[in-house]
Amino acid sequence: MDTPAPGAALDRRSPVPLYFQAAGKLEQLIESGEMPVGGRLDNEVELAERLGVSRATMRRAVQHLVERGVLVRKRGIGTQIVHPKVRRPVELSSLYDDLAKSGQRPTTRIRAVEVRPAPDHVAEALGVPAGTEVTWLERLRFAAGEPLALMHNAVPVDVLRLRASDLEERGLYELLRAAGYVPRMADQVVGARAATAAEARLLGDARGAAVLTMTRTAWDASGRAVEYGSHIYRASRYSIALTLSS
Repeated sequence: MDTPAPGAALDRRSPVPLYFQAAGKLEQLIESGEMPVGGRLDNEVELAERLGVSRATMRRAVQHLVERGVLVRKRGIGTQIVHPKVRRPVELSSLYDDLAKSGQRPTTRIRAVEVRPAPDHVAEALGVPAGTEVTWLERLRFAAGEPLALMHNAVPVDVLRLRASDLEERGLYELLRAAGYVPRMADQVVGARAATAAEARLLGDARGAAVLTMTRTAWDASGRAVEYGSHIYRASRYSIALTLSS
């Protein structure tokens, strides 16, 4: 069955290109579940008529979503919805919090929870002496049943003692807040690279697939470093949303 397209008019007075507006409306319906994963889009002529744009504009909108990994073209089938991308706002929150808030049903597979001396680069980021004991975490985070991120974190043991059972049911920032260490400020660096064979296997992607990288050090209101994180995300399933103003 063909998936219905939105009928809301586009804003022709907006400086935002029409193809981008059309793509945004389609993506909103996909993210909300109104256009279900596995559904097939109407052909571009019908979509263009429903939104009141030219066929060329609609073709560009659909291609934009294909390039973002939201849609896929299949011979003999047409254009199908693959999955909505996890769009994460740039703010001081945890991935678990963001996924739960957006209805993505986060689950966690714990791969390691162990106390060890902080490596030099981690100790430097946390502002503690080299060799300070930290709880080292390795977790695989799922969104709606699909692997999304491989996460490594270090938390000083005198900030919080962590157990695998806690981390399976709750996010790290939730646990920090409950212990009285509320993250208030962070330095964060986002990058991109190709996944290693081991990373790709864990994330369910092909070797060499693109991943987004993120490193973060967070401090509480007193200026104490409460966690260091180094995460990788599937670029096909994850994006970062920015709101800019001048």
